[in-house]
Amino acid sequence: MAASTLARNLARLDRLPALLRPWARDRLLGRAVPLVGTARLHFEQVDAEQVVISIANRRSVQNHIGGVHAAAMALLAETASGFCLGWHLPEDRLPLIKSFKVDFKRRTQGDLRAVARLSSEQVRQIQAEPKGELLVPVVVTDQSGESPIDCAMLWAWVPKKR
Repeated sequence: MAASTLARNLARLDRLPALLRPWARDRLLGRAVPLVGTARLHFEQVDAEQVVISIANRRSVQNHIGGVHAAAMALLAETASGFCLGWHLPEDRLPLIKSFKVDFKRRTQGDLRAVARLSSEQVRQIQAEPKGELLVPVVVTDQSGESPIDCAMLWAWVPKKR
């Protein structure tokens, strides 16, 4: 299977000095989806195994009680699950979020981190079917290690129009 556009673009960053790679990765991926760049999500890991993204609890993304805003939490989960799908998606297909559900369980404590992973069966489905959908598992935790939200991210993919 040929590498996805996402995988190829990130591989180009390997030529940079190690110290610059995290900044360049955040910049590259933040430009791909402008809201992601505006929210200053940090891409800790993006590869075939998993996607790990974090957001700092800073003033520009806070709610009225000093925690990370609900919309920023949803953005974090949606972004991690979407880039996880995108890593495995063939170049001739377009990813689309079909629906997402976020249940808020408790107030957040500090920074947040989202981890998204696909099973080998899910990866085979993405690569074999020209059109399809699946729930991409994502877990969001805060600095306490607890999950302030439960998420269900339903992604679809369709052939790109030529």
